[in-house]
Amino acid sequence: MEDVDYSGVSPLGADSRNSANAAMILCCECGVAIQPNPANMCVTCLRNHVDITENIPKQAVLHFCRNCERYLQPPNEWVQASLESRELLAVCLKKLKGLKEVKLVDAGFIWTEQHSKRIKVKLTVHGEISGGTVLQQVFIVEFTVQNQMCDDCHRTEAKDFWRCLVQVRQRAENKKTFYYLEQLILKYKAHENTLGIKPEHGGLDFYYVSENHARRMVDFLQTMVPAKVTTSKRLISHDIHSNNYNYKYSWSVEIAPISKDSAVCLTKKLRQQLGNISPVCLVNRVSSSIHLIDPMTAQIAEITTQLYFRAPFEAICNPKQLVEYVVMDIDIIHDKDRKSYPGQGTVSFKHALCDIWVVRASELGINDNPIHTRSHLGHLLKVGDSVMGYNTGEANINDAEFDKLSPELIPDVVLVRKHYDRQARLNQRLWKIKHLADEATDERSKYDYHEFLDDIEENVEIRGQINVYRDSKKTIPVDVQPDGADLPQITLAEMLEDMTLECADDEMGDADGDGEAAQQPEPQM
Repeated sequence: MEDVDYSGVSPLGADSRNSANAAMILCCECGVAIQPNPANMCVTCLRNHVDITENIPKQAVLHFCRNCERYLQPPNEWVQASLESRELLAVCLKKLKGLKEVKLVDAGFIWTEQHSKRIKVKLTVHGEISGGTVLQQVFIVEFTVQNQMCDDCHRTEAKDFWRCLVQVRQRAENKKTFYYLEQLILKYKAHENTLGIKPEHGGLDFYYVSENHARRMVDFLQTMVPAKVTTSKRLISHDIHSNNYNYKYSWSVEIAPISKDSAVCLTKKLRQQLGNISPVCLVNRVSSSIHLIDPMTAQIAEITTQLYFRAPFEAICNPKQLVEYVVMDIDIIHDKDRKSYPGQGTVSFKHALCDIWVVRASELGINDNPIHTRSHLGHLLKVGDSVMGYNTGEANINDAEFDKLSPELIPDVVLVRKHYDRQARLNQRLWKIKHLADEATDERSKYDYHEFLDDIEENVEIRGQINVYRDSKKTIPVDVQPDGADLPQITLAEMLEDMTLECADDEMGDADGDGEAAQQPEPQM
């Protein structure tokens, strides 16, 4: 038996306490003088005649699913286990049927090459033979790993098995809230139980086999962003004998069509509920609630999901309508110099209110009459800076509430954000983010997606909620260019290292190391 190691065999049943005074006897097989023991045999004869591991197989097979990387635990349970882990050792021991006839003392792995498809386990057992003699034996069991697709992966590959569908949509021109939600799903791994993710116009579809997993996803979406959920179900089959019904469930999650840097016009009733804030406000941030800021007074307000969907409104201006202006003069308004304003809400101390005079960048040197307005960006702007804003006088705004406003309540220019050179930002950007589906990147090459990447660099609160990865394709510049010295950047300490897998064996599958999410199968309707 070439797989058995007898170096650890020893008679443990003999009484060794009185060995010095005990009389010697002859071995019944070879005649060698030995101390008395219940078997009346020496150690060598016991090795030749007794094998306590004869009913334990020395070779076995482990079934491994390459898609989900799980092992089959008899009889029909698939468990997640890494190499040389306690979980994998438990799966191996359950495959050995004759192990119950002996007492297991120790078990451990013997190192094997990772791609060899072989797992070796070294076992130490105790076994009692006739006469009460207890033997200890050490042996090795070799497991061969065979690929076998589990039932869940079979259903996934079939592309037609799903019971629950979660449709996530944001029907708006400014889709930065949707991009932010995608990063939250990736960070908290809310999509790990999906059968497939399919990009659709305006959003994504998540397919599930379990209703509980789908409901968990819907609860996660409602917690992270303002959303309205609609539920429906369709009868697939009905067993009249057992009275069992088979339904397919669908959840439609409609994200509020409001995103960061959009301009909104509030109704009179809503303004009163928010502390008499100005009618024209900017969306400062969107999380579980909508956070607004008044650019004329720096007053902030928060609109909850229930309050928004009770009286929903849409944006009157989106970032695609931004116009570049140049700051000609600026005068910071200190708190003691502020005049009383009708608002009674909270004022943001992160922003500085200022009187500012700007000229459109395309008219610089031509128009000598700067436009005066007030802005909440006094802590960022200085003379000569470029700033993006909405020209409400020339913008095509189709909103009933906006048409009701008197001209005194409408500013000529609403400044939104400081403007940096786009090409300089791309050259200094050493990071990247991941995506759920590559096919959903059609609009990411457009304005909104680049604006979302700019928000990540400029806003620490947004950056703290998502995973930013180091882009290995870009090198760290030795010298910072003068035009990029004041650009907002993400430090290397805030970036995560993107894990890349290099597999030598083709059977282990192709590695995806470009930072993008692996393509998942698309379930069919």
